[in-house]
Amino acid sequence: MSTIHDVAALAGVSAATVSRHLRGQRVRSAEAIQAAVDELGYRPSAVAQSLKSGRSHMIGVVVPDITNPYFAAVVKGMESASRGQGYQILLANSDESSDREDDLLADMIHQVDGVILAPATEQDQTPLHVRDAGIPLVFVDRDLAGGEHFDAVLVNNREGGRQAAAHLLSLGHTRIAAISGQQVTTPGRARREGFVERLAEAGVELDPGFDLVGDFREESGYQLTLSLLSSPEPPTALFTANNLMTLGALKALHDMRVGVPDQVSVIGFDDLDTGPLLNPPLTVIDRPMVEQGVLAMRLLLRRLGQSDRDHGPRRVVLDTKLLQRGSTGLPRQ
Repeated sequence: MSTIHDVAALAGVSAATVSRHLRGQRVRSAEAIQAAVDELGYRPSAVAQSLKSGRSHMIGVVVPDITNPYFAAVVKGMESASRGQGYQILLANSDESSDREDDLLADMIHQVDGVILAPATEQDQTPLHVRDAGIPLVFVDRDLAGGEHFDAVLVNNREGGRQAAAHLLSLGHTRIAAISGQQVTTPGRARREGFVERLAEAGVELDPGFDLVGDFREESGYQLTLSLLSSPEPPTALFTANNLMTLGALKALHDMRVGVPDQVSVIGFDDLDTGPLLNPPLTVIDRPMVEQGVLAMRLLLRRLGQSDRDHGPRRVVLDTKLLQRGSTGLPRQ
């Protein structure tokens, strides 16, 4: 492996000059140094760079459920945006637990230069401590109550809920059920609010027995759908507020031999790779998942730049869209 001294000898400069160039400082013979770096394939030690710069060149990413395909897509976007920028990602799973998140962030602030976080609840206080420690922080997917002082990349969850309700109403459904996510989270609360709001505008009230709250996991979608099907008059349409609960709902419908959409129309929030391949293909409210990760990482990288540290918070809200497929149809007569 080439050393910094090999680069210096080839470029005809001192090792100290090479070091300054690699840290982004202006030096004479920069072109000769870079040519030597390229020719020798020199890669500076990350540990050595950290010691010299006072940075770890690590970015902490904390998500509530790493098994959720949505968060996998978001992290994929983050990785693509950070590639070639000199940073590595330290990924952790809070398991939808504020206590777990607190522990993770307490450890991370001693190891990372910045954090991207999907908070477990809107009432989390730990992000405030991260900010007070001088660690740049960006929210993705979820927000805090009063989180307007942080950078964030979100989606219009309320409008997504409204789109789902409007679609079912347009098909003629009135006996409609919803399985929402945890109401202490931004997506859980806002999607339900938008859904209920749009139904009310059409004069349709969501029956309390059809207004259920899960935990964003597949098993809750399964069990809550079974409870809906046990009703004397089951719903003719179902909105599930995330992809994993949608999978659970579809499994319950299959196990109970309930036809989709002949007996129950299903619309989910977040598309799945297999969504178009299901039988019938799944109607969803879609959002740009990978793009959310890309934008969140770009915001953090800008914040890590010295010239951008004092800039006010940047808040990005992306749109959702309806992908109409075969799992929704006219209500049964």
